[in-house]
Order: sequence, then structure tokens, then C-alpha cells
Amino acid sequence: MLFAPCLPAEAQQAGKIFRIGYLDPSTAAGSAILLDAFHQEMSRLGWIEGKNVAFEYRFAEQKNDRLPELAADLVRLKVDLILVPGVPPALAAKKATTTIPIVMTIAANPVGQGLVASLARPGGNVTGFSSLANETNTKRLEVLKDAIPKIARVGLLRTPEASAFSTQLKELRLAAVALKLKLEDIETKLDAKGLESAFQIAKQKQVNAIMTSATRPFFAERKRIVELAVKYRLPAIYFTREFVDEGGLMSYGPDGTDLFQRAAVYVDKILKGAKPADLPVQQATKFEFIINLKAAKQIGLTIPGRVLERANQVIK
Repeated sequence: MLFAPCLPAEAQQAGKIFRIGYLDPSTAAGSAILLDAFHQEMSRLGWIEGKNVAFEYRFAEQKNDRLPELAADLVRLKVDLILVPGVPPALAAKKATTTIPIVMTIAANPVGQGLVASLARPGGNVTGFSSLANETNTKRLEVLKDAIPKIARVGLLRTPEASAFSTQLKELRLAAVALKLKLEDIETKLDAKGLESAFQIAKQKQVNAIMTSATRPFFAERKRIVELAVKYRLPAIYFTREFVDEGGLMSYGPDGTDLFQRAAVYVDKILKGAKPADLPVQQATKFEFIINLKAAKQIGLTIPGRVLERANQVIK
């Protein structure tokens, strides 16, 4: 009797290799650090690649229009679950299947985007984690103003197809007005030429600092973006610490590594028989504020002591 509750899950796993599809709008190299965290947690939970689980990776290489065909490909392969980082791949996966479980790792406003009915009761085949993007975007703008009190214009880099960012943009504009800042919207292509052009436009618009929309494509290009910010001597605040690890000035936002690890826990539950509809969408709970004084020195910026005191980590 004591062992009876364990039998269904064990029977389900016995002799089967579960296949997990991973659908990402960006690149393999750009996502490697987060996928490593996911795989480590999966391994800790007993899922060993080649033994009881296999992965099918699909990267759109910064071309969102490829997501529907890549999602359809994973469905044709009859994967047991699809893991998605963000709203565009989640929408593509949901359109491709209503039966295969879909787990979101970092999704902005999943209810507003129509991915789930509610956070507490997602319904359907989609669940996962929300990044609280609206709230953290406006907070980044506040931090930028505190760190550089004299700024008047902030350049916002966003991709042309960032429809999921529309509600975030609305909230950011309201926050900018409250902070007496002018927000300059800069549509940005993600190749080397497009990013360089975006920074040239930022200088032409005489912005005093920049930030990017909190999306996977920008995360994948973080190294190039940080290098351009230094080249054009523009202070910047980013949405995750990996930008600062590449030499960026500041970051404030949810811990992406933590969200990918927590997603592994949901994947584990679903592969053992849980239904996505019964797993509430959880919000990010771990946030980090990181400042890089080396980067500040490169562009001749002095950050006030009261701002440094608020940081989780100061890189000297």
C-alpha cells in the first residue's frame, strides 16, 4: 500500500525515452547559458539524455516568421512536451497543437497574450512561468533615472515584430512621462549592420542612455549590444545580468537561470503525468540589480552611492 502511489509514474517512465522539443526564436549560442541551467536541473531530477529523455532543438535564428514551421515540425515528430522561452514561440507552439503540453520559461503577460485563461487556472495545454516584464521594464527606467539624474532622453531598442511588447511599450511611455523623460522608440534589426544603425540613430536623436525590450532576440545579441554601447559611450540598463557579465553597465530583472531551472521542475511533473491545466503559471520571484563599475569608468560615468547601495552586486 505504501508503494502504490509511485507505481503509475514508474510504469509510465519504464523503458521509454521521452522527447522534449525546444522552440527558440534566437540562436543556440545565445541560449546556451540558460539551457545549461535547465539541463542541470533535469539531471538532478533524474532525467538523463539518451537514457530516459531526448531533446529536439529548433532555433529560428532571429527570424520569428520561421517559428510556425518549426513548431509544426516538432508536432510532426510527436514530441511529448514543448519547452518555449517567451511569447512568440509559445504562441506558435499553441497554434500548432492543442494536445502536446507546452511549458513557458520566461513569458511576458501570458494572460494578455491569450496563452492561458488565468495564472491560477491556465486551462488548455500551456503553463509555465511569467517574467513580470511590464513591471520590471518600468523599474529599469526608474533605476536609470536614479543612476544618471541628468538624463532627459532614453532610447528604447525594440525589434520590428515585437507585437508582444506593445503593452510593455504603453506602460513604459507612462512611466517615462512620470519621470519627466522622453522615450525614443528605435526599431532595430538584429544583424550587425542593423544594430550599428540603431546606435547611430540613438546618437542622432541625442539620447542620454539606452535600454532594450526584454526579448529573447536581444538576449542572444547581448555581447554585440554591450560592445556598441561602449563604442558610442551610451549608458545602458539591461533586463538580465548576462549583459553585465559581457561587460554591460547595469541590469535589473528576473533571474533567467532560476526560471529555466523552475521550468525543469514543471517538465518533470508533466512527464510523470501532471496536466498543464492543473499547474498554475508562476511569476518570477528572484530579481537581481547588478552594476559594473568597470563599464561606468569606460564611459566616464559616476554612479551615485545611494544607487550602489541598492545593488545586489557591484562589479569593481
